[in-house]
Amino acid sequence: MLLALLGTFVVNVILGLPLFVCLLVAALAGFLFIDIDLAARMLPQQLFGGIDVFALMAIPLFILAGNLMNGAGLTPQLIKLANSMVGHLRGGLGYVNVVSSVFFAGVNGSAVADTSALGSLLVPAMKKEGYSTSYAAGLTAGSSLIGPIIPPSIFMILYASLTNTSVGDLFLGGVIPGLALGLAFMAMNWYYARKANLTAQHDKPTLKNILTSLVKASPALAAPFIIVSSIVFGFVTPTESGALIVGYAFAIGIISRNLSLKAAWTALVETALLTSAIFLIIGASAVVSWLLAYAQVPEQFAVLLTPYVDSPITILLMLSLITFGVGMLMEEVSALMLLTPVFLPIALHAGVDPVHLGIIITMNITIALITPPMGACVFVAAAVSKLDLTVMFKAIWPFVMVALAVLITVILFPSLTLFIPSLFK
Repeated sequence: MLLALLGTFVVNVILGLPLFVCLLVAALAGFLFIDIDLAARMLPQQLFGGIDVFALMAIPLFILAGNLMNGAGLTPQLIKLANSMVGHLRGGLGYVNVVSSVFFAGVNGSAVADTSALGSLLVPAMKKEGYSTSYAAGLTAGSSLIGPIIPPSIFMILYASLTNTSVGDLFLGGVIPGLALGLAFMAMNWYYARKANLTAQHDKPTLKNILTSLVKASPALAAPFIIVSSIVFGFVTPTESGALIVGYAFAIGIISRNLSLKAAWTALVETALLTSAIFLIIGASAVVSWLLAYAQVPEQFAVLLTPYVDSPITILLMLSLITFGVGMLMEEVSALMLLTPVFLPIALHAGVDPVHLGIIITMNITIALITPPMGACVFVAAAVSKLDLTVMFKAIWPFVMVALAVLITVILFPSLTLFIPSLFK
C-alpha cells in the first residue's frame, strides 16, 4: 500500500498536478489496497477535519499581519536600521542582508517572502559593492531561513496543532537557533569579504543616525515581542495573538498614513490566496496521515527504529536525515503534516522533548527551502537576481552546508532550544 501511495504521488508531481490533488489521488490509491468503500466516508471527513482546527486560524492572521506591514512600507525601515548598524563594516551589505532577515523574521515569518522582499532590494546593491551575483543570491536565500525559525512561525503553529505542544514554548525555543543561524551566515560573509577583498563602503554612522533608524523601525520590531509575550504570559491564545497583531499592523499603517486602501486590499487578496493554498494542502495531508495511521505505518516504522531509541541524539539525527530528504522532494507544509505524526511517538519514546523535536523538524523543513530540486527560495532567489537556475543550484550548496552545521549543533545541544522556554516555567 505504501509503495502504491508513494508511486502515485510521485507520478502526479511529475505530471505537474497541484500538490493537494497529488495527495488526494495518492490517498485514493491507498484506499484501493485497504477498503475503497472507506474513501467515500473518510476522505471528505478527514479533508475537512484536517483544517477544522481552531489553532490553525492563527496562520491567515499572521500572514495578513505581515502583508499589512509590508504594505505600510516597514520593510525598507528594517533594512535602513540594519544598514545603520552593520553597513559600515567590511562587506557591510552582506551583514545588512543577514541582520535584515533577522528583523524581517519577526514581521512575516515566511522564508519565501523574505527572499523576494529583501532580494529585490539587496541583491542589486550587493552586486554594485563587489559581491558576485551568485553569492548575493545565495546569501539572500540562506539568510531567509531565519524567518520561519524566529517567531512567529507558520511551521511551528502547524506542528503545535498536530502534537498539542505549547505554541509559546515553540516560539521561545526558536529564538536561539534562529540567531545562531544568523551568526553562522555572518561568519560566512566575514570570510567571503576577505577572500573577495571587499572594502568598507560607508563611514561609521553616528549614534544619532542609529537612534533615528531605530525609532522609525520600532513599530515593526515591536511586533514579535507583542506576539510572543502575549502568548507566553497567557494574555491571549495564539489565534487571538494573530488577531491582535493584525489590529496592531492595521493601526500602524493608518497612523503612519503609509497603508493605502489599495495596499490593504492587496494584502487581503495575497493572504486569501496563500491561506487557501496552505489549507488545501493541510486538508489533503490529513487524509494521507489518517490512511497511514489506519495502515499502522507509524508502528511499523517505529519497529524499524527500535534498536536506536535509547539514544535521543541518534534518533534525532536519523529523523532529520529522513525529514531533510523528504523536504528536498516535497512541499514543506505537506512534509511537516505527514511526518510529524509518524515521528512524534518514536521521539517521545527515545526521551526527546517535544519542543526540541518541533524546532528540529522546523529547521529541517526550512533548510529544504533552499535545497534543490524543489526548494522554493532557490527559485525566488534566481528570479530576483536574474541568475540562471543551474548556476543558482550550484551556488546554494555552501549555504545549505552552513545551515546543516547549525542544525547538527542544535541537535547535539538541546539546551539551545530549551533554555529560554525553561525560564518561563
